[in-house]
Amino acid sequence: MAAAKALHLCSPSLTFSKFKSPQKNFAVTLPCYPRIKAEAAASSTTVSTQNTLTPSQFRVDILSESLPFIQKFRGKTIVVKYGGAAMKSDHLKASVVSDLVLLSCVGLHPILVHGGGPDINNWLRLLNIEPVFHDGLRVTDSQTMEIVSMVLIGKVNKNLVSLINKAGGTAIGLSGMDGRLLTARPSPNAAHLGFVGEVAGVNSTVLQPLINSGHIPVIASVAADMYGQSYNINADIVAGEVAAALGAEKLILLTDVVGILEDKDDPESLVKEIDIKGVKKMIEDKKVAGGMIPKVNCCVRSLAQGVRTASIIDGRVEHSLLHEIMTDEGVGTMITGNSGQFGSLDLNFLCQSITMNIIY
Repeated sequence: MAAAKALHLCSPSLTFSKFKSPQKNFAVTLPCYPRIKAEAAASSTTVSTQNTLTPSQFRVDILSESLPFIQKFRGKTIVVKYGGAAMKSDHLKASVVSDLVLLSCVGLHPILVHGGGPDINNWLRLLNIEPVFHDGLRVTDSQTMEIVSMVLIGKVNKNLVSLINKAGGTAIGLSGMDGRLLTARPSPNAAHLGFVGEVAGVNSTVLQPLINSGHIPVIASVAADMYGQSYNINADIVAGEVAAALGAEKLILLTDVVGILEDKDDPESLVKEIDIKGVKKMIEDKKVAGGMIPKVNCCVRSLAQGVRTASIIDGRVEHSLLHEIMTDEGVGTMITGNSGQFGSLDLNFLCQSITMNIIY
């Protein structure tokens, strides 16, 4: 919790509560946590100089308490799938960018994977091309594939790179085609969907030098097959496979829901942490259904291949990445497990709907 306080203080776009020193006319920004609010209340009512928490004292205190979290993840790779509300809102976009830069500055190795469905739809309509969907999935013919590549690689990717660099990071924009980073293959439903693909392979040697030199890779979810044909691939799938190839510490999927719910109709029933067997049971009991199944399956696939933890978090929460990584509470659902824990677990059952992802 203290770590969250420290990191929120470094993030100027967060909404804060305020208190004023009785000695000086200044305001100190504070995250809205119970202990902090209590400290703020005490500070606002006392006239004793000894009991007044100055901005510098507060900052030093909470930064020192964030040290265990920084030590835990320093040097570790964190793969973040970026999309949903966090991509549509400029305010939330700035929050994600500042979180990534902060994480990089304290020694973590973040990688950002993105789609860009709304931007693709906008450009298709500008070109008088009506978006077509089949069973909720985007139909990607050759003309649409050309637009997808231009928008994701030329617009969305470079905009994110620019924002990260402006915030003080050093980002490198990539697509799956750069350096054969990703090799694609057609999806099983290609007859209906066209050039919609899956990840056949990841060339991690492209990313490792960038990570080692402190760069932040920003990956557009477009790749080509061995014959050079381009494919549109769901960003969740790309993020999961990249995380697995790198042996990442964490995979984080930013979504428009709070996480996995025990009761899908009750937003207060958030499951904070669950293992792979627990997820399997929730799928069997139909507590995990609809669009959440593909996201859960992406997490399971990455865990089965060596990723330590995978989290589905609410991208609508400002600075949700810092909440998830730098606090004990987190801000979504964390799934734990590794390939050694599967035993007789029916992995095929868990991954059977992997191709049902909504393709951007």
